[in-house]
Amino acid sequence: MAFFSRSALNPGVAPREVFGWAMYDFANSGFTTVVLTAVFNAYFVGAVAGNASWATLAWTLALAASSLLVMVTAPAIGAYADAHGAKKRLLALSTIGCVIGTAALSLAQPGTVAIAIVAVIVANYFYSIGESLIAAFLPEISKHEALGKVSGWGWSFGYFGGMLTLGLCLWVVIGSQAAGKPASEFVPITMLVTAAVFALASIPTFVLLRERSDAQRAKLERHGRTALQRLRHTWNESGRFRDFRLLLACGCAYQAGISVVIALAAIYAEQVMGFKQAQTMMLVFLVNIASALGAFLFGYVQDRVGHKRALAITLWGWILMVALASLGTSVEVFWLAATVAGLCMGSSQSCGRAMVGSMTPPERLAEFFGLWSFATRLAAIIGPVTYGVVTVVTTGNHRLAIGVTGLFFVVALVILRRIDTARGALAARAAASA
Repeated sequence: MAFFSRSALNPGVAPREVFGWAMYDFANSGFTTVVLTAVFNAYFVGAVAGNASWATLAWTLALAASSLLVMVTAPAIGAYADAHGAKKRLLALSTIGCVIGTAALSLAQPGTVAIAIVAVIVANYFYSIGESLIAAFLPEISKHEALGKVSGWGWSFGYFGGMLTLGLCLWVVIGSQAAGKPASEFVPITMLVTAAVFALASIPTFVLLRERSDAQRAKLERHGRTALQRLRHTWNESGRFRDFRLLLACGCAYQAGISVVIALAAIYAEQVMGFKQAQTMMLVFLVNIASALGAFLFGYVQDRVGHKRALAITLWGWILMVALASLGTSVEVFWLAATVAGLCMGSSQSCGRAMVGSMTPPERLAEFFGLWSFATRLAAIIGPVTYGVVTVVTTGNHRLAIGVTGLFFVVALVILRRIDTARGALAARAAASA
């Protein structure tokens, strides 16, 4: 495990434990890559919903429904996990839920819109809860000054998991298309492959990653607060955690734009650029390579230049990507836009996770990351639904819809300028010592 440097880790944290933590990113990346980005979203619009005028909006509303459920429940789940030392146990339950939901997507056939919508809501809900819980382990394993680097390890490692799952599914798709089989026969197989990889690859996480929250339980109980009371208390402390609140708003804005890319990239590629499914999967494969490089390299950059400045760089990159995608007409320009998106994807998500970790009191990790999950799930409603509404209002103008997406990154930049990361970290340390 020499890849994971001990100098970046907290005392008592072995490199193999970081490997177990990073393996969860490896395991669950196949879900976003195959289900949300490369395969099932386009299959839903083109086959399950039969290219109906409302198909794109229906897909975005299904994702919005799952995100709404996360918004309502994730902060309380995080607070409960902190109070009862249950992050790892709840992570296991969320993993099982996402695996079952993903496998259920294999039942979706042309015309079975209700089955597809219910299955994707279940799968995406449990995926999002798991994302929040695994992120809450980051400040426990990483030193404060190395949060960006360690977060980048996880994100970059995760994209290789996405590429593994996508590669297996691409093998299924190419073989099936060569045999003349329709998408309704091979897409369900890719859903089962994705579920299986998630289940198997997550095993090292539960074997190697330690739960360190048990020792906090007595102190939390002495404070006399239930999980929900502590959650309400967090929201009431807006003065003490002002920069964390601003970070939530900033994250909500830029994650709205990222959610559009994740949920609608394949739909845009097929509807606007005329890509076939195998071409779209190769495009997403390229995006994953760029994302892995971006997350890994930028993790080191953000520890050197600061999380705020690093995030600003990636947001400007997203604005460039939107300009290329919405204004470019050639396939070459679209591939360039996809590469830029990949570089920004991993780095911006890693930056956000590291910034949350730097502004979080150590005794309330899952709770605060639950609030971050709340913000990102709100973004997952606002971004894709805005895109879907624009396509409906403009009778399918996907170029205008992706152009509107750029506004989310502009808003995020404006909010980011108001965040004082040093002040936010000081507030977190003050709360911990209180």
